Amino acid sequence: MRGNFTLLFLVLWPMLGGLLSYIAGRFNRRTRDYAADAVCLVELAVVLASYKHVGSELVIPGACGLGMHFTLDGFRYIYAVIIAFMWAATTIFSREYLAHHHNRNRYYLYVLMTLGSIMGVFLSADLYTTFIFFEMMSLFSYVMVVQDETPEAQRAAQTYLAIAIIGGLATLTGLIMLYSRVGTLEIPALAKLELQDRSILYVPGVLVFIGFAAKAAIFPSHIWLPTAHTAAPAPSSALLSGLLTKSGLFGIIVLSSGPFLHDPFWGLMLLVLAVITMVLGAVLAVFSVNIKRTLACSSMSQLGFILTGIAMQCFLGEHNDLAVRGTILYMVGHSLIKLVLFLCAGVVHMNTHKLNLNDIKGFGRGKKCLMFAFTMGGLGLMGAPFWNGYLGKTLVHDAIVEHLHELSGVIRGGAGTFAFMTAEAEAMMFGVCEWLFLISGGLTTAYVIKLFVALFVAEPAPGMHQKDKYISWVNAGILTLSAVLLPLIGMMPYRIGDAMSIFGSSFMNGSNHHHILNYFSSTCLEGAIISIGIGIAVYFLFIQNFLLVRRGREIEYLDLWPEKLNVENLIFRPVIGTILPFVGALFARLVDLVTAGPVALMLSQASRIKFIQPPEDTDFGYYQEEAKAETVGGLLPSSLAYGLMMFAVGLMFVIAFMML
Repeated sequence: MRGNFTLLFLVLWPMLGGLLSYIAGRFNRRTRDYAADAVCLVELAVVLASYKHVGSELVIPGACGLGMHFTLDGFRYIYAVIIAFMWAATTIFSREYLAHHHNRNRYYLYVLMTLGSIMGVFLSADLYTTFIFFEMMSLFSYVMVVQDETPEAQRAAQTYLAIAIIGGLATLTGLIMLYSRVGTLEIPALAKLELQDRSILYVPGVLVFIGFAAKAAIFPSHIWLPTAHTAAPAPSSALLSGLLTKSGLFGIIVLSSGPFLHDPFWGLMLLVLAVITMVLGAVLAVFSVNIKRTLACSSMSQLGFILTGIAMQCFLGEHNDLAVRGTILYMVGHSLIKLVLFLCAGVVHMNTHKLNLNDIKGFGRGKKCLMFAFTMGGLGLMGAPFWNGYLGKTLVHDAIVEHLHELSGVIRGGAGTFAFMTAEAEAMMFGVCEWLFLISGGLTTAYVIKLFVALFVAEPAPGMHQKDKYISWVNAGILTLSAVLLPLIGMMPYRIGDAMSIFGSSFMNGSNHHHILNYFSSTCLEGAIISIGIGIAVYFLFIQNFLLVRRGREIEYLDLWPEKLNVENLIFRPVIGTILPFVGALFARLVDLVTAGPVALMLSQASRIKFIQPPEDTDFGYYQEEAKAETVGGLLPSSLAYGLMMFAVGLMFVIAFMML
């Protein structure tokens, strides 16, 4: 083991802290709560102090077979700070939020285990290390979803785990294929591959992408996100939305700025999925009448915006500075915004125990701290000028505009990027993407206004129970501090925004020639103004006329989204619960029929050697008394020996497949 052991501390300390807090909770609950807080605060302090270690590495040879490799660069440092800060904020917030919940020992144990795992993901220097901690994170975070153990939570956790396992298997298969073809999984080396035919990487690349896209809630693997966020406790929802989805984007960025660096075909795949995710998430959020589901669908949409920035890096090639910096600022901005908004939703649920807008409407009236925090988060999410969300959204939008300008020159001079598409068609495609980008931003504004009106303007719901003290001073301080960061970053775009994005751009192989925008010029403000204008129009012309009913001063929100369009119930559950088991059983039956004869011959020959197969061993042996014999598929007697032999045969098939 060699290198900087601080990196190992950042990964292992939360896991050890989780065990310590669990043990403390067996004796004293208050001690456990403060122990968990202390673990997160120590993690935050060490992360902040590790700025002087940027550029360091840690190698653990032989760990998990291939060894583990960690590193700390600008982007990783930025996200390590974001992770540690958000975990500390949500853990302290959980003390009040979970005061009357059961299984809090288990909750803190797995939340802190998840913290160590996600640190391992973002500090990893090779995809093998990334995969190990990515899978650990997926399994540990399952408890964050199922915590309340309600039927809804169990169903959501079931979907979450199924998507995680299927995605993990796809990623593992892709990594094995990728390693066999290029001989390395080191992230810097993947960006320097010299291949004459990059097409050999598309199949493994897509398989690896599937697992990361599943965690990032990219269409069509987004189905876990709305239900998981709704079922999980609000602090967990903030982490799931703000951070765990970003671990999926981390993997996608590694692929897009590594083996598929500046690859337009890869970029086209990302762009199509990004636009669908961006638009669909925004539409679902507009129709939702559940505050946490609205924020969850919003996260899906915002992840589509970020994926658009990643896709534009592939199209802009060496001139990818705007797209790279936009991706970084959008990721950071969205993480902080969802921390604020989900904690606001947690305050509402903590007091009302409701999430439906018809049950919580008017709750925020007169609550200045809650109104301030939600307003800051809402304006940031809308991309309003002078808030942090505006910076990332403006840079990504300008990256699209920059490529459109490049295409306008190509139209006059020759062919476009793709052989199957003319330059004019490509320019039209990106023109449509730009407008869908602006319209999706407008829908964001519309559902933010909808939530604000429901919480702070509408008449309180009849019989709403409101506590005199709706939030402790500690949690009010956390909420206010988190909310203040959003306009602070937005009002200092050069000192904070540009400095942060330039500091992290090397991770994505960004251009060294940085294009510093005048964020408040009429050109940059135009996109934000168009989106906000569209959003205001959608709210007053569509939402007020079709998605709510006014009865005097009373407002009733309508849930008009067709239940039949639920992708999880329509496609995924039938496929995973019925079709895949049938196909698997059919395949197993066919293999059984094909191998039954050879295996029977092998076993019958082995049975003649008495010291290998004692004839009198009727429990372990292949031969059994005829009256007691059980058969497999009506062909072969079943026994432990037969099962072990079949396992060995199957293992040989797996090894042979991996060696191909």
